[in-house]
Amino acid sequence: MKKKKLNNKKVIMFILIVIIIIFMIMGIKKLIKVEEPYSEPKIISKINGYELKEGASSYYKNVFNDLKIELNKTEIDEENYAKIISKLFISDCYTLDNKINNNDIGGVQFVYGPFQDDYILIAKETLYSHVENNIYGNRKQELPIVKAVEIISIEKNNYEYLETRDEAAYFIKAEIEYDKDLEYPKEVSIIIIHNNQKLEVAEMD
Repeated sequence: MKKKKLNNKKVIMFILIVIIIIFMIMGIKKLIKVEEPYSEPKIISKINGYELKEGASSYYKNVFNDLKIELNKTEIDEENYAKIISKLFISDCYTLDNKINNNDIGGVQFVYGPFQDDYILIAKETLYSHVENNIYGNRKQELPIVKAVEIISIEKNNYEYLETRDEAAYFIKAEIEYDKDLEYPKEVSIIIIHNNQKLEVAEMD
């Protein structure tokens, strides 16, 4: 019985097709980058319920360190404590560059508990409404980064809103400096009230 001879042309063609397919697969893998989805930033420091997370701006980290120093004192300077909370809140609220999307609202942890839901809703509909999604880290949008917050004035006064009252609330005015002027607010007024042993933001204008 005669053996069938292999068709050299067919063999060569088959090998060439296999090689082409291999190169195509390798090329596609290089073109398609597997992007890692967003994961919740790690908490790198804590004090009295306040948290510092990865991704915070360098200014925010420095002020958070000021907070740790103040709260670790035997006798806390409450006015300075109020100033620090103001700086942290304003910095986190108005630094949009490190936010993942318009649901990632800054400053929430400094807001008076019963008012947090309202604050989140208002922020989403105003300041954060245009923040594009950055879940894969490929956002091209230019967003503000707070460079510094300066306290212009601070005074104690009575605060009353519905059932919330504080006879020694802090009324604070501050100026905001950004890394780049993108026409975001540069002057802010906030009211800080007592919530047990903590100071929290009750209002911002």
